[in-house]
Amino acid sequence: MWRNKEKRITGFLDQGADLTGELQFSGVLQIDGNFHGSITGGDTLIVGDHAVIHADIQVREIEIRGQVCGNVEAEGRVEIHSRGRLAGDLKTSAIIIHAGGTLDGNVRMASDAIEEPASMRESTRIVLKESKRRPRPVNDPDR
Repeated sequence: MWRNKEKRITGFLDQGADLTGELQFSGVLQIDGNFHGSITGGDTLIVGDHAVIHADIQVREIEIRGQVCGNVEAEGRVEIHSRGRLAGDLKTSAIIIHAGGTLDGNVRMASDAIEEPASMRESTRIVLKESKRRPRPVNDPDR
C-alpha cells in the first residue's frame, strides 16, 4: 500500500478464484485470482502478485502488483509495482510506476479542479512569451 496509509483489507479473492461479471465493492479489496468483466469501487483495489484481470476499472485508488488488461480510472493515486503490468488507458490525478513496472496505453492526468478557459489562455500566453526569449549560451558566466 502507500507508504503513509496502511489500510485493512475488507475483501479478498484468492489465487485460484476465476470470476466473470460485474464487481462492485466498498472498502479495500485485494484480488489474487483471475477476473473478467468490470470493477467499480469507492475505495482501494489491490491487484495482487498472481492476479490477472481483464476489466475496465473505476476506483478511488489502485495498487497494481499483477496484470491488468483494460482501462483504469482512479480519482486518487495509481501505483504500479515492479512486477505490475497495465495494458490499457489510464485516467488519474497521481501515478507512481516503480522500476520494472509497465504501462502500455495512454495516460490522462486529471485534477479535481477544472481550470477556467480564460486562465488556460493566460497560462498559454505566458508559456509562449517565455519560449520566445533567447536562451543563454551554455558557457555563459552569469549562469
